[in-house]
Amino acid sequence: MKIAFSTGSLYTWGLNRSFGLAQEAGFDGVEIIIDNRWDTRDVDYLRRLQEQHDLPILCLHAPFPLIAVDGWPWDEIARTQRTVALAETLDVPMVVTHLPLRIHIAVIQTTLRKRRLLLPMPLRWGKSYARWLKNDLPALEEASPVTIAVENLPSYPLRGRRLDVHLMNSIEEWGQFPHLTLDTTHLGTWGLNILAVYEQVAERVAHVHLSNYRDKKEHRRLDDGDLPLGEFLKRLKDRFTGTVTIELNPTSLEAKNEHKVRAHMKATVEFCRRHIN
Repeated sequence: MKIAFSTGSLYTWGLNRSFGLAQEAGFDGVEIIIDNRWDTRDVDYLRRLQEQHDLPILCLHAPFPLIAVDGWPWDEIARTQRTVALAETLDVPMVVTHLPLRIHIAVIQTTLRKRRLLLPMPLRWGKSYARWLKNDLPALEEASPVTIAVENLPSYPLRGRRLDVHLMNSIEEWGQFPHLTLDTTHLGTWGLNILAVYEQVAERVAHVHLSNYRDKKEHRRLDDGDLPLGEFLKRLKDRFTGTVTIELNPTSLEAKNEHKVRAHMKATVEFCRRHIN
């Protein structure tokens, strides 16, 4: 089992800085989230970062929906295909892709608080991508050395209920894909027992996104939340041979202070090693 650091954990920082800190903290590699920064998809630069820091890219994460990526298509089918092609060029073994959106949530920051607006998506977009995931994703995987793992996604609180903004985002539907990325904090938003869910889908889990959850806040540090991540890692130890990516957020890493970031990243690696060794 390898422990990777997601560049999305420090998306407000440059890749070179993330690589350096990940290497210093003792991670086995990195996961690159492709976004609007050219650095996240520049083949020569990414190769140079790997060589400079002696740290491999273990996974590429396809761009988030509705995020503009200059020179890349908007639709998620083409984005997934493009990410797989990039992974092949870089000899990266894993690509993570999302489930289809059916409702977009826009977060508006006012002077007093953040407000969420629900923006309906053209249903054909999500349905088309859902059909492709069901019918055509296996053929793409068969033709490529890259494993494509579909990630479970969060739900959101709305007037005392849970709102699911993605299609196929249930254990029954998501769990049928040949290869899965299991995201612990996303399961936390559903109030699900991550150990029980893992037992249901263990044979299909090819990749893990690891972070904690508490008080409606996602992607918290491993020791700062309500999820039993230590026990979860122990369960993985004897059955899982892939990569566990630490996917936090800049706030949980206290990204305004590099000294604290270094300490948190080192503690995160130590947490993982303590439970898998």
